[in-house]
Amino acid sequence: MTEASGMAAEEVERTVTFPIETAVNGATDVRRVRSSSTTGFSVVWVEFDWGTDIYRARQIVSEKLATLNETLPQNVGTPTLGPQSSILGELLIVGLTADSTSLQELRTLADWTIRPPLLSTGGVAQVTVIGGDIKEYQILIDPARMRHYNVSLDEIMTVVEEMSRNANGGIEYIVRGILSTTDPKQMGKAVIRTSPEGIPVMLEDVAEVRVGAKFPRLGIASERGKAAVLMTVTKQPNTNSLELTENLDKTLDEIRESLPSDIHVSTDIFRQSRFIESS
Repeated sequence: MTEASGMAAEEVERTVTFPIETAVNGATDVRRVRSSSTTGFSVVWVEFDWGTDIYRARQIVSEKLATLNETLPQNVGTPTLGPQSSILGELLIVGLTADSTSLQELRTLADWTIRPPLLSTGGVAQVTVIGGDIKEYQILIDPARMRHYNVSLDEIMTVVEEMSRNANGGIEYIVRGILSTTDPKQMGKAVIRTSPEGIPVMLEDVAEVRVGAKFPRLGIASERGKAAVLMTVTKQPNTNSLELTENLDKTLDEIRESLPSDIHVSTDIFRQSRFIESS
């Protein structure tokens, strides 16, 4: 899977998908290679002969992908392998809805509070989250104010890249610069440069720094007609589905205790264990 920011589907196909297909097509025991590309995203499937060791196959693909990093365009993300699972490995879909908690907060809880414990459960291959608004720190530049302070875009980019990093210094005495912050107001205080009169020009002078929803939105989700965040749990091969489902239920019960009271966690949307128990 590869992300390609701002690229049209045809450009993704030509500059990203084709080089990846070419690299993996001649790998040992590869049976077929196919792909699907859309605006800003590409997925390449590599099928191996029956009986091929899955760990060996993943190693072969990883080695092939490592040779492509320097040849792909700069605005293309690093190609990554999908989880060690399949469509038949979908084990459980967890739905999150809320009465007063915003969709942005709901997505943040799903990504950073609920997903990590589920991923750490033995036998889980991947937890995919869809829906809600992804929290993003946004810097909205004002061209008029940039001209007023004679600030260039390159100067702003340089400051933004370095403004939220802690720094250490000193030999005899340890000096620490605690600069990392999640407060937009503090981020706005980053100094771009100092004027000839000695007055600092800060980021907030030429831009608005705020927390907002990532755009464009890649997918929406609902549960029983209500906007929701859905989490799909897939399992690793040779894992007992019933035992893993039971362990996931226990983990979710523990997580519920720390969530806001208005959030409802649903685990009855899809449960593979139902089909197994019914059969």
